Amino acid sequence: MNYSIVPDTTVPVPSEGDWRLEIPESRRRPVRIWLWSIAGMTLLTLIVGGITRLTQSGLSIVDWAPFMGVVPPLSEADWLRAFDAYRAFPEYLELRRGMTLDEFKFIFFWEYLHRMVARAIGFVFLIPFIWFALRGYLTRPLALRTLALFGLGAAQGAMGWFMVQSGLVDMPRVSHYRLAAHLSLAFVIFGYAVWLARDLALTPERTALPASLRALLRKGLLWIGGLLALQIVWGAFVAGLKAGFYYNTFPLMGGGVFPPDFLRLEPLLVNLVENPSAVQWVHRVLGTVLLVAVALFWLRLTRAPGLDRRSRTLNSMFAGLMGLQYLLGVATLLLVVPVSLGVIHQTAAMILAGVWLVWLHHVIHLEEGTPASLGLPGGAERVGASSAGSPTY
Repeated sequence: MNYSIVPDTTVPVPSEGDWRLEIPESRRRPVRIWLWSIAGMTLLTLIVGGITRLTQSGLSIVDWAPFMGVVPPLSEADWLRAFDAYRAFPEYLELRRGMTLDEFKFIFFWEYLHRMVARAIGFVFLIPFIWFALRGYLTRPLALRTLALFGLGAAQGAMGWFMVQSGLVDMPRVSHYRLAAHLSLAFVIFGYAVWLARDLALTPERTALPASLRALLRKGLLWIGGLLALQIVWGAFVAGLKAGFYYNTFPLMGGGVFPPDFLRLEPLLVNLVENPSAVQWVHRVLGTVLLVAVALFWLRLTRAPGLDRRSRTLNSMFAGLMGLQYLLGVATLLLVVPVSLGVIHQTAAMILAGVWLVWLHHVIHLEEGTPASLGLPGGAERVGASSAGSPTY
């Protein structure tokens, strides 16, 4: 590695007209904690949702009662009514004939817990929102942005039921397209909460980097983000089609680079989104391309002179998480998708996306310049900062 250790140089930026800097830090900090808690709850919902999916519990509750549905069956008669309702649908009729009431209670628990955690996010949002609004913490721009976050959460609830409905008609499984939309929206909610939290952590001092290095960071992160988004979508396709249970070998599939039934559907392109074997192949290839891209980006940045400290840290963190995620994916495949590894693999994907967003947010707010171009001494640690050790944002 060829680091050129250049002390970070920060420059003051105008705060007038920037809604984020117009809010006092004493008010921004509790709002940041609130937004991070929403992101954390979204991650928890993803974890419970992953367990629900992998235990095949997602179709156990066959109605959607957003308000009355918070009360589970309490008596034996209530449980029998819920079980009778489940037994009228394809999953029981085609896959689970003879299921006992105790077995039904197990799958009901996970779907019920998933719905309750998702609903709890609404309370985590609304109660602090009302308190912040009454105390005057929410300026108009911030209030509008947080209400948009609430709107996304409401849309996610509707999308969840829309997904479940697809498994209550003819086939005892949900549409993998709807599952991908449901999962993608969860990532959007998580990412938007993280982005707003980082917005409220900005200070009037920004790190300055040469234009060429800023361009490299932005371009590289956007390409990697695009690949990561595609990989997440195809991961949802793999989950929805249960494609992880096909060809549990690595790196070959059925003894070849392509699985033997790679092109069994017509027209040919539909294999990439509906043929479980081909969908798994795409997920493998995208993951490998992403891993190589991240490794090359990491190597390029380690040799870049003048890279700021935060980017160096996030570069190493992101590359390390990417390598871990790739290994988790391979292990999940080889061990035929155990629940624990499947959930960890899905959780790691959201954490990876979160680190990418934090890094992208940092890069977008870098200022163009160098100590020389700014007329500053090369050893200047901070310009306009409150202390030499203060963060760039």
